[in-house]
Amino acid sequence: MPWRPRPNDRFYRVIVRTGLALRRLFRIRVIVTGQEHLPAPESRGEGPHSPPHGSSRGVLPGRGAVVAITHFGYLDFAFAELLLWGHDRSRMRFLVTQGAADHWFAGPAISAAGHVVVGYGTGSHAYDAAVQKLREGEYIAILPEAGVSRSFRVRECKTGAVRMAAEAGVPIIPVSVWGAHRLMTRHHGFSPARTWRAPVRMHVGEPVHVHPPMDTQAATESLRATLQAGIDACIADFPLAPAPGAWWMPAELGGGAPTEEERQRLDEAEGPRRAGGRRR
Repeated sequence: MPWRPRPNDRFYRVIVRTGLALRRLFRIRVIVTGQEHLPAPESRGEGPHSPPHGSSRGVLPGRGAVVAITHFGYLDFAFAELLLWGHDRSRMRFLVTQGAADHWFAGPAISAAGHVVVGYGTGSHAYDAAVQKLREGEYIAILPEAGVSRSFRVRECKTGAVRMAAEAGVPIIPVSVWGAHRLMTRHHGFSPARTWRAPVRMHVGEPVHVHPPMDTQAATESLRATLQAGIDACIADFPLAPAPGAWWMPAELGGGAPTEEERQRLDEAEGPRRAGGRRR
């Protein structure tokens, strides 16, 4: 049977190409280590029944994965998305909030790209939908911190990534992103000057395998430590030397970001984070 693109394949490619064009426009330098930990690209073959050049990765049962991404800025997800696309034309399905899906501009794009919407209730429907997509072979992307970390240290993570991976029988791919928060994050809007030729450092950790029965909280803390280890590796050879007290550096490294204690107080003052698909 001839290869046919899925209905939203072309739209996803438009999104990716827009991101690549912006990266080239601003000459953003992306430095990645740990790519050997990404799933091996699938053979596409040749002939009339093979997918055309530039098409997205095929979805095969048993080849899904949860992609856990750090969340220090508003563009971290985009760089992770471009990384997976560049690796083997992988499309990631993000868990997005109902509020974003209801937005007049973002909503249609979210729907067209096939992302999973977490409703205003318990999120159980989104959780089940995500697990089903994982079993079918999709990549489900999760920001397990469920919000931007203003200390620029990986903060407490929700258990959804671990539970989904265990239930679907797929690995977790940890992706740590450092430097994208300099481009745009909480209280620091987009700046063309900061973005011009900016470095963005990424590290892909070894796949995390979880199996039930398990200590969900302990497995989540282990994932948090893995993501932070990736951030530490990124900071260690980041090609931009920060000025003393730079706002984008953690306090423990001499930066001007809030300390972990200050971050926790500010987080608590804002109230509980959205469950992010967690069932109750």
